[in-house]
Amino acid sequence: MAAAKVRSEGHAEQPQAERLGVVRASDKGQWSSQTLTLALQQATTSLGGLAALVHRCDSATGSLHLAAASGLLPEAAEAWADLRTVQDVAPTRAVRRGGYVWVCGDSLGIGAVGTAALPLPGADGPVGVLSVLTAGPAEPDDEQRSFLGAVAAWAAARLEGLPGTAPGLTSAAGSEQTVRMGELTAALAEAVTSRDVVQAVADHVLPPFCADGLVVWLIEGDRVDVVGAAGYPQEFLSLLDRVPLTETASVTDVLATGTPRFIGSRDEFRRRYPTMAIVAEASPKNAWALLPVIASGRAIGVCVVSFTRERVFSDEERTLLTALGGLVGQALERARLYDVEHARAQELQRGLLPRELPRLPMACAAARYLPAGRGEEVGGDWYDLIPLSGGRVAMVIGDVMGHGITEAVTMGRLRTAVRTLADLDLPPDELIGHLNDLVSDLGDDFYATCLYAVFDPTTRTCTLCLAGHPPPVIVHPDGTVLCPRLAADPPLGAAEPPFEIHELHLAEESLLVLCTDGLVESATRDIDQGLAQLCRILAQAVPRIPDLWSGGQCDDVGRLEDLCDTVVSALLPAREQTDDDAALFIAHTHGTAADDVATCSLPDDPRAAGQARRYVRKQLAIWGLDDLTVTTELLASELVGNVIRHAKGPMRLRLLRSRSLICEVYDGSLSTPRIRHASYTDEGGRGLQLVAALSRRWGARYLYDGKCIWTEQSLPADDSAKRPLG
Repeated sequence: MAAAKVRSEGHAEQPQAERLGVVRASDKGQWSSQTLTLALQQATTSLGGLAALVHRCDSATGSLHLAAASGLLPEAAEAWADLRTVQDVAPTRAVRRGGYVWVCGDSLGIGAVGTAALPLPGADGPVGVLSVLTAGPAEPDDEQRSFLGAVAAWAAARLEGLPGTAPGLTSAAGSEQTVRMGELTAALAEAVTSRDVVQAVADHVLPPFCADGLVVWLIEGDRVDVVGAAGYPQEFLSLLDRVPLTETASVTDVLATGTPRFIGSRDEFRRRYPTMAIVAEASPKNAWALLPVIASGRAIGVCVVSFTRERVFSDEERTLLTALGGLVGQALERARLYDVEHARAQELQRGLLPRELPRLPMACAAARYLPAGRGEEVGGDWYDLIPLSGGRVAMVIGDVMGHGITEAVTMGRLRTAVRTLADLDLPPDELIGHLNDLVSDLGDDFYATCLYAVFDPTTRTCTLCLAGHPPPVIVHPDGTVLCPRLAADPPLGAAEPPFEIHELHLAEESLLVLCTDGLVESATRDIDQGLAQLCRILAQAVPRIPDLWSGGQCDDVGRLEDLCDTVVSALLPAREQTDDDAALFIAHTHGTAADDVATCSLPDDPRAAGQARRYVRKQLAIWGLDDLTVTTELLASELVGNVIRHAKGPMRLRLLRSRSLICEVYDGSLSTPRIRHASYTDEGGRGLQLVAALSRRWGARYLYDGKCIWTEQSLPADDSAKRPLG
């Protein structure tokens, strides 16, 4: 805020304080800067003002001297630095009238609608005047004027050292209540959600009034809903929530009249609202202040401040509590808009992230997404677990730089692209290359990091690419925790292919831990320190999880969920203080048993088909899958024949037994198998049609030295039920 300069009695100029623009006007008997600061803040916030000023009355000269200002440029403040009481402006009018005045118009040229002014009362008349330049569509309402009066009375009592000030103008309790109400205005200005609003009222209003209960009701159609409460058991609140409006006489009374009700005893409540006797008996309270919650000129609900003991409300308490309804109404109206957008954002986030990670034969996983502490609670972090052909598993985690709905939508596009590209069985470097092109096409302002890994359970190798992303952490069954040092390519959108491929060998039943930088990096630690801390946490937590390495897959998921909670609570103990999204993904990998894999080499000539059929027949007999022999023989024969006719060797047949029976034929050609539409007179061309008809799924994946054509068949029901998930 620009610094204004004003003249004191000695005509010396002093700079305006930077935070709120406080200026001091007297070099003898100076007013408290802290009091002036708080008074300006309270007055501006409660009236939704653009600027505020405090003038000191000089009874000797009959003039007003500017003591403090906020929200004004130097030249604007200078216009009201010294005012004669005969001038026709809002501050001088208030002094002459001895009370509140409202003057329409933009008196200081800052875009204001009008100026509200109120004298600061002293023992012998006004000692000053408080003015607020407002931006609202109309004059401040009764609640706002009441609160402005409370602020003025409190400020006058606190400004010690000025002749004529009456230190005892308000009681000590009243001063505390007014100060807390001023603090409440600042807290409500920062409140984001409806829950934040209720919490701010509970923190700043209940203690100074010696209250111990709070309920905020809002109208929802023909009923009232409890949006927040404090000091009540849940059983009692259930009597108040989602109640028809016609059954809440106290609420309808306050809403209909727009007038607060102050009820000092249980008997008085029963007399006033006999139809709510059951609620009165169930309530643990004995006195209530029922305040209309006003927003945009209409009542939207009721705020109830309650007390365990019976009490009599003073005039000052009634004034301050009445002003509370208007303050809460303004804050709740804003917060409810946020709540609606927040709910939509959460729904969007849930739709973009996996609702539930699949439980695959060779990997099960658990994950956490943690939005930034403040804001829309959506962002660009994502993760996924994707089944691939041959029992392999793809694991991906990524982070679109930035935070908000735009980044979440970009994340959704990338996650969809990853699933589509993964279904084509592209190797990690090619897949990351396509993602890089996609992000580059979004524009120069879009960047993302990504880790894409493919785990092959038959070799227990994990092949991965890093595009600006933190490396994985590996936990072996013996408790060893490793964080391999892997060179990362630049982020997506800033990188250029080729991308470097890394290959890691995992011990049987290892944990693979992936995360985004929001989990391990913060203002107090760099990413290397965060990864080191993650390794320490895993080394301590994993041994404490019973049967992690010996349980079934269903048990694994529950244990991984617990491990995710342990890691998150240790790395992010104060989630609301962070400003970056975080994602954590932990997968438990399982290698394929040696007796579930059968491989044979085939000659590069027509005899290969017959040899393949004999091998299939023999192996399925060993596995007890005789029911699939005929179909599998035919599939293997067609795939081998396709290689002999259209590709080249060397040729290899592999059978995998998992939750399905997988038949793979490898060759040395990169030609693409395609289903053709054969006519009635064609003697061939129907092989792949037959393959598609006999298998549950089929496809091809490309290797650096050839390709693999594969099929999957469902196991017989009895055998499938016996197969372990992991």
